[in-house]
Amino acid sequence: MGLLDALLLGLIQGLTEFLPISSSAHLRIAGEFLPAATDPGATFTAITQIGTELAVLVYFASDIGRILRSWFRSVSAGKTWWAHASRDERAQARMGWLIIVGTLPIVIVGYTAQEYIRGAFRSLWLVATVLIVFGLILAAADWWGRKTRDLTHLTAPHGLLYGLAQTLALIPGVSRSGATIAMGRTLGYDRVSATRYSFLLAIPAVLGSGFYELNTALTRPELAGPFGLVEITAATVVAFGVALAVIAWLMRYIATKSFMPFVIYRVALGSALLIALGTGAIDPL
Repeated sequence: MGLLDALLLGLIQGLTEFLPISSSAHLRIAGEFLPAATDPGATFTAITQIGTELAVLVYFASDIGRILRSWFRSVSAGKTWWAHASRDERAQARMGWLIIVGTLPIVIVGYTAQEYIRGAFRSLWLVATVLIVFGLILAAADWWGRKTRDLTHLTAPHGLLYGLAQTLALIPGVSRSGATIAMGRTLGYDRVSATRYSFLLAIPAVLGSGFYELNTALTRPELAGPFGLVEITAATVVAFGVALAVIAWLMRYIATKSFMPFVIYRVALGSALLIALGTGAIDPL
């Protein structure tokens, strides 16, 4: 695979990372239609996600800055700070702790399930199935969720449930944003709040995974997949620029509209992939 292939995959990564349609599934599928017809690999996917997550840092810079400042003050000053801090400062510090709580499940599962992440989870049969199943779960959660809570109602148990949902994104086709947004909607959070926390929760997990895989690419290039560091870097830059535009669009879109178009797209793509696999048009491995 060459530079143009990497740039195309970077574009796909940027377009699909924050939409609830699974960027890793799209990269896995797209690889089958490139000249080399091969899986770009978990390492390529994780490193390019550094670019998309940097887009989150830029878009939510003011929110993240407030969370970090309040969290560090709460840690350094302890009970004294909590007693004198404003309501908003306490809320921001609490959000920092909840992001930590929500990150723990994927850190544990991601570290212990590397064999499956690089192998069995990337089967296209599995990808097609979860595209459909989790699309329907998102539809149900979006339709029947109570839709009354915002992030001021977020609790440690809810943060942990968000985190457990995020671990499912280790399977291409589930979608990190799709799983966590569906959990948020199930718990009764409005679309904007569910999506906002989904994006913030992903930051430590995605950056941690991305830099872990970057170290893998540097120290064990035989595991890095079909691309070299130059191609991966170029794809990551493209993913950053495209993702920044997608985040801005999505946050405006969900303020007034539902996730149903994404559900329909997931079911259609998963069904088409199952047909292609069943007829032998695509190799499932």
